[in-house]
Amino acid sequence: MTRPLQLHPDRLFPADKTSRDIARRLYESVVNLPIISPHGHTDPSWFADNQPFGNPADLLIKPDHYVFRMLYSQGVPLQSLGIPGREGTPAETDPRAIWQKFAEHYYLFRGTPSRMWLDTVFHDVFELDVALDGDTAELYYERIDSWLKKPEFTPRALFERFNIEVIATTESPLDQLPHHQKILDSGWGGRVITAYRPDPVLDPEFEGFADNLRKLAEITGEDTGNYAGYLAALRNRRAYFKKFGATSTDHGHATATTANLSRSEAEALFNRVAGGDASAEDAELFRGQMLTEMARMSIEDGLVMQIHPGSVRNHNAWLFDHYGRDKGADIPSRTDYVHALQPLLDAVGNEPDLTIILFTLDETSYSRELAPLAGHYPALKLGPAWWFHDSPEGMRRFREQITETAGFYNTVGFNDDTRAFLSIPARHDVARRMDCNWLAQLVTEHRLPEDEAFEVAQDLSYNLAKKAYKL
Repeated sequence: MTRPLQLHPDRLFPADKTSRDIARRLYESVVNLPIISPHGHTDPSWFADNQPFGNPADLLIKPDHYVFRMLYSQGVPLQSLGIPGREGTPAETDPRAIWQKFAEHYYLFRGTPSRMWLDTVFHDVFELDVALDGDTAELYYERIDSWLKKPEFTPRALFERFNIEVIATTESPLDQLPHHQKILDSGWGGRVITAYRPDPVLDPEFEGFADNLRKLAEITGEDTGNYAGYLAALRNRRAYFKKFGATSTDHGHATATTANLSRSEAEALFNRVAGGDASAEDAELFRGQMLTEMARMSIEDGLVMQIHPGSVRNHNAWLFDHYGRDKGADIPSRTDYVHALQPLLDAVGNEPDLTIILFTLDETSYSRELAPLAGHYPALKLGPAWWFHDSPEGMRRFREQITETAGFYNTVGFNDDTRAFLSIPARHDVARRMDCNWLAQLVTEHRLPEDEAFEVAQDLSYNLAKKAYKL
């Protein structure tokens, strides 16, 4: 039996009428604001080449690790989703078969943010009015596949339709950014900028680290065999990224460990790391030292610094060995901030012109550590509920535990952090609805005047992100 696909206009709003009416009014004031997307992982070649997207499977399934992990957890082999193994393991190549497999298992996403985002894409972007399942898979495939060939569904056209003011992609420090150059040369008015993700040359345990240092030397002309040359090469790449619009750096270390070594100690540590003689403890200390060095460089060049700790990357060793990175096997872990960040904060925490945005996958740290830290140090701001917590429940927990100590203005609004381009409006809509839900509660409890709630709603939806990321 075919079920209708409907998006209730009051979804995510409070159940009681008084609060719901306030949430509606607040939401109406922000629903049409432009989207600021300051941190994400969309492919810049989409906007550079502006070619039609591929088939539905290539666009909506293959790039999305939220999809991978749920299906894999239920025994669906990655090769059946068209994901090839590193060793040449045969993978499904028929996009219709991949889509059918996804549709037959779509029920697994019930109650998840992924279901909400995808249903919004299906309903709002492709105007589908029946629910996705095995019986409607062909209908969905035909509609999406044919519409993707239309001029109004090219990447730039969708960028404009989605009312995106600016979007940041994320690139390796070894990337020469040819797609961003092509965008600039095209004369198109859409603002697509890059963000500097230096993990491959800061993390001694990143695969290919030694080769990455050699490549860094080649593209900068600096001698990365010594510490001074290495730091000069990193400054060189930061300046290069700024030429392509970068306003931020992004750091995805497993922990929030920082260090503040003397120059001689740092040089000795670098020599061990670069020479391949580093222990696991050396690698962790080096990552910590480099976070502090990156903060110092941010004071020099003005780039906003984002720290995304707490993910044990590639936890499934077998999956990593056979399929590589970003296959849904990154798992949150407990994270210490108070002690781990102390060396960095001792060095630069009182700098009012420095912005360090902290994210977490450890929600237990919200009220205990992160809110008090951001509520004190001028350099610190808090990123939104992230990754596993980018959900209505996660957003509510974030606001409940953060606001009492850090307030609203030590946070930076919302960012979608996604590879799934078509889901960006849906993700921002969820965030705006949940913020209006929370603000309505404060108003009905007489903790915030309604006129101020309207101002805060605008700030959370647009102003804070634009200001924090210098956009």
